[in-house]
Formats: sequence, structure tokens, C-alpha cells
Amino acid sequence: MRRPRRSDGGSALVEVVWLGVLLLVPVLWIVLSVFEVQRGAFAVTGAARSAARAYALADSDVAGIERARSAIRQSLVDQGGPDQQFRFDISCDATPCHTPGAVITVQVWSRVRLPLLPAVLGGGAPSFRLDSTHTVPIGQFRDFS
Repeated sequence: MRRPRRSDGGSALVEVVWLGVLLLVPVLWIVLSVFEVQRGAFAVTGAARSAARAYALADSDVAGIERARSAIRQSLVDQGGPDQQFRFDISCDATPCHTPGAVITVQVWSRVRLPLLPAVLGGGAPSFRLDSTHTVPIGQFRDFS
């Protein structure tokens, strides 16, 4: 005696939904991560540029360091990273740096945390390292008195 075959009607819809969910979640995470890294890259690039300009416009090297730090912090806040940690380094080809004709280079390093991943998955929250460099010359004919 033959048993009647079960109909497969409707199973394709279930399979498409499951595959859609399984593929949509990773693609969504990748898109969100790319946007977060791009936001961080804009922030770090703007921070390096602002810090170099702030340092170059300061009256002295000591005041320039504080202005550069403040400019970096403000640039990161403007791009949506108020708690984003950063490091920076200022170098120049003259001593003191505010000598007419000197070239100042500012490098800024930071990290962007990737969204929607808990620290449980990797011993720490996954992050992406970013850095940017900007170079600014000090004017030859600037009044330093």
C-alpha cells in the first residue's frame, strides 16, 4: 500500500524567509560597521587638520599643544564621538616650532568601536584603529613679537 506524498507547497516561502534572515543580519552588521568606520575616519582627518592649524596659530609651543588637544577633542565631538579616546603627536623641523618657515606635522590616532558586538565575543569590544596626518607650514612673514 502506498502512502500519499506530502505536498511541498509553502515550504519555499519558509526557506526564503530563513535564508533572508540569516543573510540579512550579517549584511546589516557589515553596512553599519562601514558607516561607523567612515564616520571615525572623517573625525580623525578633521581632528588632525584642526589640531595642526590650531597649533600653528598659537603664540608658543606650550599654548599650541593645549590648543591642538582642544581642537582634536572638539572635532571628535562634532563627528559624534564624544567619548572617543585619542593620542596625538606634534613634530616640526625647527626648534622652537613657531619659527618662521618651520613645517609642523600633527598625527592623530584613535579607535572606533564596531557596533552591535558585545565584548564577550573577543575579550574586548571589537574596534578599528584609525590615524591621520596633517602638515602645516608656519608663515615666513608672520609677526612674532
